[in-house]
Amino acid sequence: MKIELREIHKRFGAVHANAGINLSVGTGTILGILGENGAGKSTLMKILSGYFHPDSGGILLDGAAVRLRTPADALRHGVGMLHQDPLDFPPMRVLDNFLLGREHQFWQRRSAARADFDALCSEFEFRLDPDGFMFDLTVGERQQLEIARLLWLGARVLILDEPTTGISANQKVKLFATLRKLAAQNKTVIFVSHKLEDVEGLCGRVAVLRRGALVGEAQPPYTTAGLVQMMFGQALAVGVRPAAPLGAPQLELRGAEFAGEHIVLRNVDLTVAAGEVVGLAGLEGSGQQQLLKGVAGLVALGKGSLKIGGRDLSQASYKEFLAAGTAFMAADRLEEGMIAGLTIEEHMVLARRGKQPAIVDWAVARTAAQAGIAEFNIKGAPASVVEGLSGGNQQRALLALLPPALKLLAMEHPTRGLDVESAIYIWSKLLMRRAEGTAILFATADLEELLRYSDRVLVFFAGEIMAVLRAADATVEQLGALIGGKQK
Repeated sequence: MKIELREIHKRFGAVHANAGINLSVGTGTILGILGENGAGKSTLMKILSGYFHPDSGGILLDGAAVRLRTPADALRHGVGMLHQDPLDFPPMRVLDNFLLGREHQFWQRRSAARADFDALCSEFEFRLDPDGFMFDLTVGERQQLEIARLLWLGARVLILDEPTTGISANQKVKLFATLRKLAAQNKTVIFVSHKLEDVEGLCGRVAVLRRGALVGEAQPPYTTAGLVQMMFGQALAVGVRPAAPLGAPQLELRGAEFAGEHIVLRNVDLTVAAGEVVGLAGLEGSGQQQLLKGVAGLVALGKGSLKIGGRDLSQASYKEFLAAGTAFMAADRLEEGMIAGLTIEEHMVLARRGKQPAIVDWAVARTAAQAGIAEFNIKGAPASVVEGLSGGNQQRALLALLPPALKLLAMEHPTRGLDVESAIYIWSKLLMRRAEGTAILFATADLEELLRYSDRVLVFFAGEIMAVLRAADATVEQLGALIGGKQK
């Protein structure tokens, strides 16, 4: 299906999210949409998929002008979108989620749907159990289910918004193979990302947005410098991580055990010093989350001992962990990190620690919000509701909410959804905390990020720490083999 976007304009108050964008996408192609956080990528794709309506401009599909009023309307025209966080219902079974969106069929023919599901999974080599529950699936498997569902509903155009965020290297290889196969079947694929290496390795053409406008297009062979110049208007340099002296132990675990819903992390002996950065590597669900939540007081210690700054917190409450100077930053921004419907200003009030006055001083809260917005370059205002921010700006807001003078900071995917400039900036802020004596533990699927910013890397496999590496001596290939369960 050929797509033409003509003079698309979309405003959100004073923000001109899309400013007269003209773009065409041919049948059977994979188009990459690049841009920094807040460039207008997701807004444009939500217009194409019926979630937003343009203020002005038009959409043509195979030469015919269409008005896409809703996502269901877009699907009827053959356009489906896979969001950065797949839209599904975790308490339900896989087959039930596959059936979602089927119109005019109150009584579903489950046997026929199961046969279609099995056929699609076989065609694309997806290993999904239709009778399994959604909460047992990894992010990559949830994406596979959503791709199968959209194809079953008749999608001929698939839009993927930041699909490689939070998935493993193996899952990315599988995703790219699926997208290439779809393009070979004359499906049109639009791949929205801020990751240059992903777009360069997959897409036959790239369109670059900056500040709501289409600023350029490119075709292979790509030059990273050229794409960066279009994205940011300037060249970027990745800073060298400065050396920092290590202090006294901030975290001490001895024979620790943390139980999650589906896995138990056992026999953890770990000491992390003040000013040390420890990266956690492994397939999703291998135990990294249990460790991060356990040392922050969100998962109870089953066995062993736990000390923060020399203070025994083995049987402490979450409130005591907070008082001891710990903080946790979740990967799921709007389910665990923030509260939809509340503003940045209101989150500043909620994030305060210690004894609070009975009446909120909103002037103080507004000043704190303005300071956080300025420090972390958040594209928003104190009165902006958090779900109205782009994914990258939500991540910046989470970092702005962290209290000062922490002993231990535990983070899941700290640069999730951030463009390269934003990621460099955020790590500069985190390394400032490190220099002040904060011990940092972080998990990410980005192996290069692990090696660039960690002093040590812990590799998890099936609920155990199977290797501890000095980051300066490790390689991406070595990490990849260990993550897959191979000793190397």
